[in-house]
Amino acid sequence: MPTMDMKKRLSLELRGRSPEQIKELVLDDCCAPGGEIDGLSDDFKSLTSLQLSGAGLTSLANLPRLPALRRLELCNNNISGGLDVLVERTAALVNLSLFDNDIRELSSLEPLKKLPQLRSLDLINCEVTSTPGYRSAVFDQLPQLLYLDGFDQENEDAPESEDDDLSEDDGGEEEAQADSGSKGEKRKRKDEDEEGKDDE
Repeated sequence: MPTMDMKKRLSLELRGRSPEQIKELVLDDCCAPGGEIDGLSDDFKSLTSLQLSGAGLTSLANLPRLPALRRLELCNNNISGGLDVLVERTAALVNLSLFDNDIRELSSLEPLKKLPQLRSLDLINCEVTSTPGYRSAVFDQLPQLLYLDGFDQENEDAPESEDDDLSEDDGGEEEAQADSGSKGEKRKRKDEDEEGKDDE
């Protein structure tokens, strides 16, 4: 259940900083008056990640223009449509989570095809997932999408480095993934070497 007024929580998150300085905001479990986003403005020009889960949202109509936003988490709300707002105000969006919302029809997702950078979409626990041929239909509808509910079209897991890539520049996404994988392999080899020394 939402526990704090969204506008009050937002003022606490700012901690005396100006909205232009904020890159990440976590407003989970806040109370959204009338099911609407409250307190956010176009001044959050540098915001790249926004979490609004469990806020009782029914509409995105009050979402401000956030040109730098790449990750938007809207889990556990009551959103059923109106996703065209995202096209108008979050054109750089890469990762969108609508986990456990009231999305029932594939047609509700149609506006998302106008988000050219959208790569990951989560619709788990939404009624639309029970639609026959759901996964193939969504991938056909949104050709730019790489991952749906955490898996690609071949049912391979999304890479763990995907989250880190959202903080990188567009041109550096593949480089960031390769670098993350390389570091992981190095750590693994290092751990194995240390275990070998202990056995000796």
